[in-house]
Amino acid sequence: MADGVGTWNVLEWTQVTTPKHGLEKFLLEAEDVIVHKTGVVLLNTDEAGILAVTNFRLLFVSRASKCIIELGTIPLTTIEKITDDVKLTSVPRNSEKRELLQVIGKDMRVVTFAFLPKTMQRSAVMDVLKRYRKPVQLWELYAFQCDPSKFKNSNPKLRLLKEYYRFFGKRLLHLPEDESYIISNDRWRMTTINSNYTLCPTYPSVLVVPKSISDEELLQAASFRTSRRIPVISWCNPGSGAVLARSSQPRVGPFMSSRNHSDERLVAGLCSSSADSSASRRKLYIVDARPIANALANNVKGGGSESSSNYFKSEVVFLGIDNIHVMRESLSRLREYVDTHGTTSSDGTSSFLRNGGSTWGGGNLSSMSGSASTLGDTGWLTHVQNVLSGAAWIAARIALESASVLVHCSDGWDRTTQLVSLASLLLDPYYRTFKGFQALVDKDWLAFGHPFADRMGIPTVTDLATSTSTEMLTRQSSMGNASSSPLHSQSGSNLAGARGGTNHNQASDNISPILLQWVDCVFQLLRLYPCAFEFSSRFLVDFLDAVLSCRFGNFLCNCERERQQAGISEVCGCIWIYLSDLRAIGGRSHEHFNLFYDPSRHEGPILPPAAALAPTIWPQFHLRWACPSEAHASEFESMWRTMNKKYSETSKAKELAESKAKDLESKTESLSEELRKEKQKSSSALATVNRVRRENLAIKRAVQSLGCRVNLSTNQSHTSSDLMASTYSDDPSDRSPHDLSVSISAIEDAGVVSGGNPLSRVCESMCPFRTKDGCKWPNEQCAQLGSQFVGLKADFGAFENITIDDQYFHS
Repeated sequence: MADGVGTWNVLEWTQVTTPKHGLEKFLLEAEDVIVHKTGVVLLNTDEAGILAVTNFRLLFVSRASKCIIELGTIPLTTIEKITDDVKLTSVPRNSEKRELLQVIGKDMRVVTFAFLPKTMQRSAVMDVLKRYRKPVQLWELYAFQCDPSKFKNSNPKLRLLKEYYRFFGKRLLHLPEDESYIISNDRWRMTTINSNYTLCPTYPSVLVVPKSISDEELLQAASFRTSRRIPVISWCNPGSGAVLARSSQPRVGPFMSSRNHSDERLVAGLCSSSADSSASRRKLYIVDARPIANALANNVKGGGSESSSNYFKSEVVFLGIDNIHVMRESLSRLREYVDTHGTTSSDGTSSFLRNGGSTWGGGNLSSMSGSASTLGDTGWLTHVQNVLSGAAWIAARIALESASVLVHCSDGWDRTTQLVSLASLLLDPYYRTFKGFQALVDKDWLAFGHPFADRMGIPTVTDLATSTSTEMLTRQSSMGNASSSPLHSQSGSNLAGARGGTNHNQASDNISPILLQWVDCVFQLLRLYPCAFEFSSRFLVDFLDAVLSCRFGNFLCNCERERQQAGISEVCGCIWIYLSDLRAIGGRSHEHFNLFYDPSRHEGPILPPAAALAPTIWPQFHLRWACPSEAHASEFESMWRTMNKKYSETSKAKELAESKAKDLESKTESLSEELRKEKQKSSSALATVNRVRRENLAIKRAVQSLGCRVNLSTNQSHTSSDLMASTYSDDPSDRSPHDLSVSISAIEDAGVVSGGNPLSRVCESMCPFRTKDGCKWPNEQCAQLGSQFVGLKADFGAFENITIDDQYFHS
């Protein structure tokens, strides 16, 4: 940033406090400012502005641009750690005047804020963050303070049942009040034995199990598994009958001496080709996600792993994936590495200039291998590769051998969830779509009890035993959701969950990026198979951000039972509706859509070879804060998205133009048809006029042949020839009316004689009515014609209608 523009040096002491924060336009629904301070500098970018703590997030607004700075704005539940003991590797200019506060996020963000000294600004912000970053009670979260109708949550039980029905090749439209939705086939069946969560508090209310196993046997097997998490079916292949099952570790105890026949029958049922227990059985792989040393260590605590001799046609395989504590430390080291060696670090210094540039990339310039070893020391990519390799191995056993696989770790809700859901993603192309991804997460992560509250360090209903009923009712009443939440009616009851209540000191040790690591694995597969996934890397980033923010209720609490007790689906919004609305706004050109998606290329399983499973840093997530320009999509993808957007716009314009052209063509055809009809009418009228003209001329000649003169008269000055021409004109524009009349008079004898008319000569010699004055017809009688035309004066219009037969004159 240029000197003198929104930086520390131009801030004045009078700007430290203001009576109003002026942040209203930046706030979300039900978001309230708790404390705000002006004159704060975001050290990463050396930008000054207003820092506010709301009931949802830490909000930083630039003084220069008057816009939210995304780097300095982080949801409270996404904050992993805050500290005022900041030791800068490289000391920026004027830093000795500043009081520093560092915020470390679960989303790879490390930001440092600088406050004016001796103003108590930092202390005020610190106190509020300590109080609201880790709320004591569940309903203090922002998700409970929003109107759930905007992103209304559907029934999670119905979503799970729809996925189960898909396994059976059927559809479920609504949830019946009774248990009529329970179905089965010749291999598997649905059971409601856990409808009250008595079989297993952390399992869903409806389970899919082998049809050959009764509910009584399920109850007997539950005591043999840690946390009563028995082997159940998570995914099945309707064609081959192979299943992917999950459970927790067995309680074999020291020396692996304990057995449970119901558990052995249940596991054997996973391998049967049909409900007939005597039918041939397929191969069974029992996959223990832990290192073998960890599994053996659990024997002392009563846990352990299965013995293949106790499970028919089985093989036990260990994958060597480390536990949640190792993963947490690994991500912490990766975050530190990225912040230290990024373009923009939390101390505001570029990695190229730190320590004179001699340790660029984490090593000495004389040995560039130092950079790679430092990244390798984080262990993150190795852990991701282990999870990927394990899931690919499981998928290959099911797809290539039609074998069944049972997966577990210690408790069966961390590494087990990662492996089962990732293997399902490889096996079933449906899970690689938006709807399928939602169904997969709802089933394997939410319904089967991944402890999100423990892993994100937020309270859950298991903490209610330490709360008073008065505090609960007061808080719920202030939110306006007391009547709709089941917690209102259960405020005086003991709601301690299956895992038991935990204090904040214990909870911090359970925080671990298990979901983040799984989504990282999904990204690696998306990178390897860009045409296999409907969603993009950006969708995965937004999904993770929404989960970590705790803005929606889907990922609150530790299991389905706890969410049902808290009434989450009734009083909190749904993350899936939120993401769906984002896509609806942008249409197919939205950045959540994968431009390269081609389902026809990967209609079946994808089975990546081990050599291809070499993960890389996920730039869109891991590098977006420290290396913002490098974190964006590749130049090729960016250009392709721009071209695709233009193509979409051009296609729409083309469709609009084609629609207009069709309309014009239709109108032209209509006008052409009308013109054709008019031409037909005009031709018919012209033919009629010509016929009438010929008839009139024939009448005129006939009358003249009788020795009569045809006299035309009008009130306009036209000659006889002009009138005839006008009357019989073919010009349709001549529409002038004529007061026209016709009179017929006899021709004088002289004219007759001179004309040499034969009829006149006959009359002259033979007519008895002829006088010395000549022929008086038509005023007098005529021997030839009698008296038919005596005194004839006819209107021209009437005369036109007279038809004279030629034979009349020859009679």
